Amino acid sequence: MYFGEKILSYKEDILHDINELIQIKSVSSSDKQAASQALEYILGKAEQMGFVTKNIAGVAGHVEYGSGEGLAAVLAHVDVVPAGDGWSVEPFALTEKNGRLYGRGIVDDKGSAVVALYCLKALKDHHIVPQRRIRLIVGAAEEIGMNDMQAYFSSEEMPSMAFTPDSEYGICSCEKGILQLEISSARHDGTTLTEFHAGNAVNAVPSKAYALIDCTENEDHQLRRFADAKPGEYDFVYTMDGLRIVAKGKAAHGSTPEAGLNSATHLIRILAANFGQLVLGSLCGFLDDAVGLETDGASLGIACSDKESGALTVNVGCVDIDERVSRTLIDIRYPVTADSAEIFEKICERASYDGLRTKVINHELPLNVAETAPVIAVLKNAYKTVTGEECELYSTGGGTYARTLSNNGVAFGPSFKDDDCHIHNVDESIDKEKFFVHSQICLEAVYGMAMI
Repeated sequence: MYFGEKILSYKEDILHDINELIQIKSVSSSDKQAASQALEYILGKAEQMGFVTKNIAGVAGHVEYGSGEGLAAVLAHVDVVPAGDGWSVEPFALTEKNGRLYGRGIVDDKGSAVVALYCLKALKDHHIVPQRRIRLIVGAAEEIGMNDMQAYFSSEEMPSMAFTPDSEYGICSCEKGILQLEISSARHDGTTLTEFHAGNAVNAVPSKAYALIDCTENEDHQLRRFADAKPGEYDFVYTMDGLRIVAKGKAAHGSTPEAGLNSATHLIRILAANFGQLVLGSLCGFLDDAVGLETDGASLGIACSDKESGALTVNVGCVDIDERVSRTLIDIRYPVTADSAEIFEKICERASYDGLRTKVINHELPLNVAETAPVIAVLKNAYKTVTGEECELYSTGGGTYARTLSNNGVAFGPSFKDDDCHIHNVDESIDKEKFFVHSQICLEAVYGMAMI
């Protein structure tokens, strides 16, 4: 028997606590108070278990076990992205169906936060005396730029080794840089297009977009015929203010935009092809011409790739146009060897052609941890102990707390490559049996960090 198996004795308690945590609608992009409430829930549970906790300004905190000079940690977050439409179950509750656990945050990242708390409880209940202090570090603003960890580490110690269960197995030792931009104009200068809205988060492919169009009946019929031949679904509704078009695509994580169907860019392409870019306004003209349906940045002049982390990606996450605002939010994941300043300069130059201004709203530097780092050996051993299989290293376009750890940590779990968990999508879920395999790996890894 290995130590990681001991987590299984807490199964029902873990599921109970995950259900309560998921019910807190901690969408940090719209409700920071609820995100803080989710943080307080975890810290409160930890205090009931007898742990020392600390809350940093309601955006981050930790649970600590053990003593000594050294520090190892597990990092998890309790904020989530918006639920979106089209769930087959209630998104803000834990539902078990057909052997799977459903709920917003079950994978990203509330399920792992609760499991990590019970990993510390297992150490405590079995009277393990660790070689160093072990912390669960919890954040409440991961989905909106990770300023929670910036606040946390401005006053708290950096661990010498750590992992965040916020990706997939094996070991994610390499993360692309993340450059999130707002591109805008002082006013909407279109005529035919009066409104356009899509997306709730910059780091997600929008599954729904709508446009309000002032057009003739003949133009409407032509537009319908054109839309029928294009990818996605399009509904046309007459209103007092004009023709309202609702486009439905497929959501995906912003780090893998090619896995989705971007409702915003596809609707703009249809409108531009039918009416021309000029009457849609400068912003839509830019998006259609400089981004289009691409996800590689080729038309922006920023396409690039490296062997360490793969190709650059571009996601148009949000578009908002009306009489008050004209802006888009774009998420770029660039290779670890790429020059972010050069990428930004090229985008600024291209946007300026259309009279648009460009602003950085978030920039997270790449992560690249050497295979010889001590934490890699601990995690490889934990994975093999539980699964009997070797654990490979890989890179991702996703962004996790690992990049805040000064190359002392990596992302590790909780999902497995053969399990489609719909992260940042409707019906986020994980196979229940695999979830508790992850739980055992997580405890084995925590035990490993505690004892070496």
